[in-house]
This record gives sequence, structure tokens and C-alpha cells, in this order.
Amino acid sequence: MKEELDLKFEDYPLHVPTEKRTVNKLQSLLSEIEECGSALTAKTAVKHYHKFMNELSTDMGVIEVRYTLDTRNRVYKNAQEKVDEISPLISSYGVKYEKVLLKAKYRKDLEKIYGKYLFKIFENNQKSFDEKIIPDLIQENKLTSQYDQIMGGAQIKFRGEIYNLSQLGKFVADPDRETRKEAAIAMDNWLGEHEKEIADIYDKLVHLRDGMAKKLGYKNFIDLGYCLLGRTDYDSKKVKGYREQIKEEVVPLAQKLFKKQMKELGIKNPQTYDYNLRFKSGNPVPVGDSKVLTSIAKKMYEDMSSESAEFINFMIDHQLLDLDARAGKAPGGYCTYFPVYKAPFIFSNFNGTEHDVNVLCHEGGHAFQAYLSRNIKIPELQNPTLESCEIHSMSMEFFAWPYMDKFFGKDAEKYKYSHLTDSIEFLPYGITIDEFQHWVYEHPNATHEERCAKYKEIEEANLPNRKYDDCPVAAKGTRWMRQSHVFGTPFYYIDYTLAQVVAFQFLAEDLKNHEKAWKKYVKLCKLGGTLPFTGLLEKVHLRNPFEDGNVAKNIRPLLKVLKEFDTSKF
Repeated sequence: MKEELDLKFEDYPLHVPTEKRTVNKLQSLLSEIEECGSALTAKTAVKHYHKFMNELSTDMGVIEVRYTLDTRNRVYKNAQEKVDEISPLISSYGVKYEKVLLKAKYRKDLEKIYGKYLFKIFENNQKSFDEKIIPDLIQENKLTSQYDQIMGGAQIKFRGEIYNLSQLGKFVADPDRETRKEAAIAMDNWLGEHEKEIADIYDKLVHLRDGMAKKLGYKNFIDLGYCLLGRTDYDSKKVKGYREQIKEEVVPLAQKLFKKQMKELGIKNPQTYDYNLRFKSGNPVPVGDSKVLTSIAKKMYEDMSSESAEFINFMIDHQLLDLDARAGKAPGGYCTYFPVYKAPFIFSNFNGTEHDVNVLCHEGGHAFQAYLSRNIKIPELQNPTLESCEIHSMSMEFFAWPYMDKFFGKDAEKYKYSHLTDSIEFLPYGITIDEFQHWVYEHPNATHEERCAKYKEIEEANLPNRKYDDCPVAAKGTRWMRQSHVFGTPFYYIDYTLAQVVAFQFLAEDLKNHEKAWKKYVKLCKLGGTLPFTGLLEKVHLRNPFEDGNVAKNIRPLLKVLKEFDTSKF
């Protein structure tokens, strides 16, 4: 085991699971558990099951990472296709395993060992799976992989060079307005060329998911989607009420910030791409490339605490960060975890903008939590549901504020203002994506044109400042097509906004008492997924954003923070 923990990522073997071996092993493990007559014997059988599932999860995770690092590599592509085909079968055995434990005559004894929340997770999972939807799940995986291939394979010609979507992003935020405009038009043209292809993929996904929901007895995909995300403590009605709080409290504030930004830039007829430029003198620029920024991040985490120092040195020593954008690499950023190696992994696409620093803090927060909860013995309880995961990442962004002078030099205060305003202004976009998705799955037979029209309507209500005079494809309401979460993980996107609102509380508390705030944050990370979202908030005394008035309580202290910045100096 020690040898495995010492491996660097490049030395991780590529094991492609075969259906025959996987199914045989899972059947054997299931039989072992079924034959148990007591919680004591079941505990040993469960350990055997967890060991194999950790191995399987690691193999599949390595494949996913290697594939997203190079979507053009045929070996990785074929391996990912195998994973897409086999993962629904694995899920079916997971459901069977959970059902055995749920129905065990010694269940109460197991609950004393593992806790009642684990069985609540199992009960939720029973509602979201049946063997009859396995072919649909396989098809769903293939369709989302097709979308990833299109987005990852983008080759956009711009001023004589070829860029992918991530690389082109820096030009959309260029201080020169003509450059921003040209880059936005280049992106718009690319989306126009692929619009039908992407729209067809999404239409198939919507009908597929709607069909799965109805096979499982749901009215539509919404409740099934919530089940798949493990939401046991809130429903779509609570989310709708939360969105209303954002509309009331944050949308007007965001519009004031947008107007202030354009006034300072001296732009009278602003277009959507203009909002990518925060200051007339240009956006804050990091002091160096990925190597320089990683070195600074190392010193930052080493200074924060002994836990974070141990974490960052483990990540760097084991080559668990791949940060630079390059041809063939999938867009975006993420953090994943390899159970066998007890190792998080950070994937990103640096492009020379302030986003690079955000990633080192945001994905670093995810990885830090994964590292701190790596010794929780029950795999299902290591990581919480996604909205809780995003608290770790977004809060880390704010805990990093005292180190911004190292990342940005003279642009440090510029960055902090930009980061805070971006975080506030993101919330209306986040609820726009969520409201759109709810409408889509309530109207699964809508045409692509109807979907785009609805998105445009929602966007105009929540983000009335967005104008697309130079970008006819975006003007139709197609911005959602570039949001990968809409395709890969429906209803996930609202989680970012929930976490952001909670992270604002960490910022306010950190500015008052850093030691107390950091201690609370580390406690939250160490809890992993041992409680649901609202349970974790209660455990560490954080406000529940679903409760009326709590969004305002977390947002209003930020007004004072914003006033402390003299933007005329930027």
C-alpha cells in the first residue's frame, strides 16, 4: 500500500476494466454479503466490497483524467468508451449491494456501525436506478462524451493562429475593445458552425432522461435529477424559493455593479464581451506562468496551516496538477480523487488570466477537502453532495486573499475587488442556468428554437445588461450551449450559487477573526460527506441559504467590503 501511495501520477497504471471480470467480481462480493447472518460478518464483507470499488473507481478515474488531458489519443478514447459502457452495470450492482444492506435483518446494528445517514443515501439511490434503464445510461454517457469531444476539439482561427475555447478566453478579456469583439465573434462563429450538432446531442439527452424518469415512475426528470445528485434534504420548491431570494437581493446589486463598471470604462453601449474587462487599465494579471504560480501556491498553503502544508507538498511531489491549456485537452477545470492512492488530482486550462489563480484556490479547496477526509473509511461518506463540495472550493478562494500580493504584485487589490464583484455577479447567471434547466425538463418536447427563446427570456430578466449585437448566434439565446454542466450533470449548476452564498459568510467571518473562521473551515472539510448539505451547515454554524432572509444576511456585509476599494486607482 505504501508503494502505491508513493507513486507519481505519470506512473499510475492504465487498467481498463473488462465487463466479464468486473461483473464476476461484483457478483461474488454480493453473494458474500447476502450470506452474512450478522452485522459482524457483514462488516468484513463490506470491507471487501469497498476495497474492490475503490480499485474500480481509481481505474475509471485514471482513464477519465488521461482522456481529458488528451481527447485525441485513441487509446484513452477507447478506454473512456469502455468506461461509458460499463459504468451503468457497475451502478446496478451498487444498487443491489445497497438493497441487501437495507433489507438485512441486522440493519439496526449496521446503522450503529455506519450511521443512519448512510442508509438514507442508500434509500435515495434506490429511487434513481433500475436495470431497465441501463441501456439508456450507456447512451447518456456516449452523448455526453460526444459533447466533450466537440468542445475539447474546438480549433478556432483567430488572427492567424489556432486556439481552443480556453486559450481564446484571454482575448475576450483583452483591454483593447476591438480584440474583445473579434474574439467574441470568432467564438460566436464557431458555435454557429456546431450549433445544430450540439443541439441534437442535447435534444437526445433531454428525451433520454425524460424517458428514464418515466420508466422509474416520475412525472419528469426533475425529481430523478435531484435524486441522482443525492439531495435528501431539499427539493425543487426550496430551490425555487432560493432563486427568488437571489432575484430580489442580488440581481439589482449586480446591475449596479455592472453599470459602475461600464461608467468607469467609458463604454456607452456595452456588449456582453465588454463585461469581461473589469478595469480600463486592464484586468489583474498574474505575475507568471503555471510554474511560477504553483510555486507561490505552495508557499501560500504552507503558510496557512500544517494540514494545508502537508497537502500541497503531497500534490506537487506526486505530480497531481495538470494546469496548462493545450491542443486536444478538454476545456474547463475539475478536481477528482483516486481512492487507491488517496490522492486528489487538479485539472485546468491556464490561459494567462486571473482565472489561473482562481483555479489554484478553487480546485485547491476541493483537493484540500478530499485530502483531509481521505481517511474516512466509508467511501460513500468521504465526499458530500456537490453544493457542499463547492463551499470548500469557493471559501478557499477567499482564504487566499492575504496572499494575492504574491500572485498579482501591484494588482493585488485590483484582483480582490474583481474577485468579489465577479462572485456577486455570478449568482444571477447561476440561477438563470438552473431556471432554464427546470423549464427544459418540464417541457421535454420543446424544439431547440423554443429552448433558446426561453433561455433568452430568463437571461433578460436576470441579466438585462447582456447584449449580443455583434454575435447573432448568442443573440438567439444559445449561451447555455457552452455550459458543460447543462449536458453532463443536470441541476448541478445551482450548487455553485448555494456554495457562493455560504462562502460569503466565511469571507465576512475571516475578515473579523481569521483563526476562528479557518478552524471552522477545516472542521467542515474533515466532516466530508458524513452529513447532508443542511446538516453540515448546522454542524459548523453556517446559515442555511434556503431559509428566507439568509441570502440577504450573507450578501449585505459585502457592501461594506466593496466600499473599502478605491476603484479610481485601478
